[in-house]
Amino acid sequence: MCPHQPPCPPPDAPDRDAARTLVRHPEQGWSLLCNGVVVFEDTGELLPDGEAIAPQRPIARSATSAA
Repeated sequence: MCPHQPPCPPPDAPDRDAARTLVRHPEQGWSLLCNGVVVFEDTGELLPDGEAIAPQRPIARSATSAA
């Protein structure tokens, strides 16, 4: 249970990334949030129930020449 006020969003909420960070390991590329979600620097997530959420980064568009 989250001790923060207001409480952090649960891991199944759409705004789960708004939970407070408990542990950061930038050298390994991940952080543990108060709600048990592990977030990765590539924006992927691992939920407490083991479900993996794919990275949500925008797709970079490369310039192509029409020559």
